[in-house]
Amino acid sequence: MPLWESIESLRGQTYRNLRIVIVDNSGCEKVAASWPASIPRDGVTILHPGSNIGFGAAVNRAYKEAPCDFLAVLNDDATAGPDWIDALVDALARIANAGSAASQVKLHGVADKLDSAGMLIAADGTSKQRGHGESSISFSNEEEVLLASGSASMYRAKMLAETGGFDDDYFLYCEDTDLGLRARWAGWTCLYVPGAVVTHRYSHSAGRASNLKAYYVERNRLFTIIKNFPAGRLLTAPFATIARYWHHLRAMRAGHGAAAHAHTDGTSALTLATLVVKAHLAVVINLPSLIGKRRAIPKRIDSATFNAALDRHSISVEKVAWL
Repeated sequence: MPLWESIESLRGQTYRNLRIVIVDNSGCEKVAASWPASIPRDGVTILHPGSNIGFGAAVNRAYKEAPCDFLAVLNDDATAGPDWIDALVDALARIANAGSAASQVKLHGVADKLDSAGMLIAADGTSKQRGHGESSISFSNEEEVLLASGSASMYRAKMLAETGGFDDDYFLYCEDTDLGLRARWAGWTCLYVPGAVVTHRYSHSAGRASNLKAYYVERNRLFTIIKNFPAGRLLTAPFATIARYWHHLRAMRAGHGAAAHAHTDGTSALTLATLVVKAHLAVVINLPSLIGKRRAIPKRIDSATFNAALDRHSISVEKVAWL
């Protein structure tokens, strides 16, 4: 079970002032019931929300249980190198305006290939892993990135306090993008730390191209642009979305990209279209709440500065479709 490997990697950290909090989203106290005798329980807190409350809400619950200066987040299908936390803490301690830090996340079982080195964003709000599938050698320098992947990241307490942390309503996917963009509006940057190495079993929990993932990625992409995109960029996003859908069709016919994986797994184009419609209907239902959240974001930079950050860390909708 990947979770036990994840826990053992945290227990083996060189950084010692560490408290491990696990949020058991199984709804049946599965983690405690199946805990291996070989792994000590001291220093580990297990929270039981009683149901699956989603990723962002789980992180918020853990942070409330164990307030700290720096909050490290690690997926249950990821394992951290021994100096992972030391490297992230050192980076955030050195760069005062960095509200978060992104790890060098490598793909499990693939020789020297990255899952992510921070995140990129497309014109329609779709976020993708920077460097996904590429060699880590090309991403060996510490540098500013747009935002961190929630699979393995660290967040500064002051930034979380100013932004309100993760949005509980996202449930699954894109909550890291939303938090990263809200942090940008509040004047924070994100730092990529290549020395903070993690290995990740990509999409191990929900599947690479499951219907669950397709729905929440699309719905939460829409949530994110409504909350965070400046007015001008928000108006042009639908045109970029149409272009991405077109490229998805081209990529699917050629056997590439998420749409092709979904088709191979038995999901029809009609099912994908239905999921897209369902996602847009969810936005209509949640629009008053989304507008309220948009107005509540603390903004310490102007739209031009925000747009410039998105442009520096962008990915084309065509490349998104073919990945």
